Amino acid sequence: MRKNSSFFHLFLSLALLLGQAKPDPDPLQDYCIADTITPSSFYFNGAPCINPKHALPSHFTTSVLSKPGNTKANPFGFNVTLTNTLNLPGLNTLGLTMARVDIAANGLVPPHLHPRASEVTTCLKGLLLVGFVDTSNRVFTQQLRPGESFVFPKSLIHFLYNYDSRAPAVALSGLSSQNPGAQIVSLATFTSKPPIDNEILMKGFQITDRDVARIRKNLGGSVKHVYSSATNQCTNHKTSNTNKIGNSIVPQSTETLNKRNVR
Repeated sequence: MRKNSSFFHLFLSLALLLGQAKPDPDPLQDYCIADTITPSSFYFNGAPCINPKHALPSHFTTSVLSKPGNTKANPFGFNVTLTNTLNLPGLNTLGLTMARVDIAANGLVPPHLHPRASEVTTCLKGLLLVGFVDTSNRVFTQQLRPGESFVFPKSLIHFLYNYDSRAPAVALSGLSSQNPGAQIVSLATFTSKPPIDNEILMKGFQITDRDVARIRKNLGGSVKHVYSSATNQCTNHKTSNTNKIGNSIVPQSTETLNKRNVR
């Protein structure tokens, strides 16, 4: 009986702890303007704050999302531009990110996921096919016209495709984390460093060794020009083993400190 009681208390404690878990911690002050100038010698979540007395309206505004991204920088035909603490310092600790998604004619934001955030995408221009796959392998897809929105649940694989073969499309996304992270499924699987053993990929995808080599070659030849602007707010991030995506450097884990697209 005592053993069952102890197990119940342990279960209850875990349930309470998990119930309090959140993607980003709540801020402890009105705002925390990111200090992007003072160098830091240690790692931590978010960015240090400047003196609140030095806060200015310019810390809370940016024009970075007004500029079209270069969709020709990768074979998929898309570019994502994110707000972050470098181009929008007032964003620090608020637990959200905005993204501009430019997609060329018949371009694709390939199946990917954000491990720390849900996402709401609104089509601003063009005709999009969007969708996600749940953990039961059900696919939910929808066509979006300008002004229409679609939500992608946290950590689920999703995609955006431009139906129009002649004109580009533009979407605006909001994500529920200051550092949502981004991982493109095909790149994570076939261009990891060190590489995943061929035998694992052959059995996992039911393909041949030649198929693995061909896919790696196709992705590896363009891997330095693939995804754009996944942010990581940890400072002093080394960028060895990186992919170049759009206008930013993205480590192989696709979590990076985006030091481009600064207002």
